[in-house]
Amino acid sequence: MKRKFKIFPAQVIVLGFLGIILLGTVLLCLPFASAEGSTGFVDALFTATSATCVTGLVSLTTATHWTLFGKIVILALIQIGGLGFMSFISITAIIAKKNIGLQERKLIMQSSGSIELSEIYALIKRIVFGTLIVEGCGAIILSIRFWIGGMSFGKGLWFGIFHAISAFCNAGFDILGAESFECYQSDPVVLITVSLLIIIGGIGFLVWGDFTKHGFKLKNYRLHSKLVIVATAVLLLGGTLLLYLTENSFAFAHMTEGEKWLNAFFQSVTLRTAGFASVNQATLSSGGTVVSCIFMLIGGSPGSTAGGIKTITFAVMILNAIAFARNKDSVTVFKKRIEPSTIKHACAIIAIYLAAACTVIVAIAIIEGGKSISLEDIVFEVFSAVGTVGLTRGITPLLATASKLLLCLTMFFGRMGGLTLLLAIAENHNFAKIERPYEKILIG
Repeated sequence: MKRKFKIFPAQVIVLGFLGIILLGTVLLCLPFASAEGSTGFVDALFTATSATCVTGLVSLTTATHWTLFGKIVILALIQIGGLGFMSFISITAIIAKKNIGLQERKLIMQSSGSIELSEIYALIKRIVFGTLIVEGCGAIILSIRFWIGGMSFGKGLWFGIFHAISAFCNAGFDILGAESFECYQSDPVVLITVSLLIIIGGIGFLVWGDFTKHGFKLKNYRLHSKLVIVATAVLLLGGTLLLYLTENSFAFAHMTEGEKWLNAFFQSVTLRTAGFASVNQATLSSGGTVVSCIFMLIGGSPGSTAGGIKTITFAVMILNAIAFARNKDSVTVFKKRIEPSTIKHACAIIAIYLAAACTVIVAIAIIEGGKSISLEDIVFEVFSAVGTVGLTRGITPLLATASKLLLCLTMFFGRMGGLTLLLAIAENHNFAKIERPYEKILIG
């Protein structure tokens, strides 16, 4: 008897993203998508992967290489990749007034980070209206600022819309040129607006739900939302302070005191996981580079437009270490216990991400061995890719084809998440559950 093949939710999500990337690659290969009349398959694939996985690493300068059509394709990939393709399928079904079945609800729940099936309709509406409102407000502010800054009304509007969507989706794509936001490093309106868009997009849709229900009454929020808010605040404040200290005499040396704090805050925000740059990343000190790599790996929050291991994973590991140091059997926070399975998942995610990053670092170091590319630059590039950040120290266009393809896989891995990919591979296999005897080993 033949075994019936069944596609599981994780596999649908992975295949859906792959389909979007391939479609985007084909569209970007069209002659009228680029100003030069043609784009190689590898560069088109790299751009489509980076846009769909909301990373922002580019092998070609977005502002000059792509035509308006090409930029619109990139923007569409960013929006779909940021919110998740299952959200778009659901939106289409709601508009067409079609019922969403149980299987589709499970897919949306896994894709968007929802906790309960009953929340799906409310979640989708929240995503749609929240996205339109936040991106719309950001686009208006940025458009007016660009217009006042000397751009024509039409160009300012287009630039405002593009960068508002890219920032909210934590994508890091910009059409300002090779120097990204460096020309606005002394402009608080632009940097703070972009920072707020990144933060709102990166805190997750579940937190949005608690905010719409309870406003600023944090005590009524779910444990998930409380952890996200606390972890985000600690990372933003801690990152700002650390980067101010490490870059005060390096990347920020030419700035005024106010500009140093502004850019330290912006760098702290964009590292998780937006990828816009207000300073040249190659000018960061060694300490600043290490801080940047750590923050890029952490990323944003679950169920958001951001990548990385996620703030909750980082918070759970810290809380678990504190509980172990206090000789406690369980992890307790905000008068609630965290399930042991959640701690196991957090450990698995961190191990998988670190293993993937180290493997790619070694592989690219071997491939690029004959070039004058430092290991520091390669490590920064790989952490940027696995965290779907998009910041670079300028080596992306210099990489060999094999290295670019490895980064494509790394960006895809970072957007999907290690556990999702493993589930997609393993879900068609039924492994027998066998209880083995315990035996103690030494660790630490």
